Amino acid sequence: MSGETMLRHAASVVAERRKIYGEPAAAMAVVARRWSITLGRPITPAEVVLCLIDLKLARLGHDPKHQDSILDIAGYAAMLQEVGR
Repeated sequence: MSGETMLRHAASVVAERRKIYGEPAAAMAVVARRWSITLGRPITPAEVVLCLIDLKLARLGHDPKHQDSILDIAGYAAMLQEVGR
């Protein structure tokens, strides 16, 4: 799959998830509030997305060709653009 094709696929996945879970900024804000309680310090929605990207990077360290993780990183990068506003 070309890079452009993968990015188009990632965009369609993000759009589908938006229909299911709502706007990324709102969804990541919910996770940030929960993680803030768990970790005992304020967590921002952008930090949530960065940690999710890092999780996928760790998984790619195990299997660098795992397409799902590559796709997820692209999707999370797009979400970071939205939550960072």
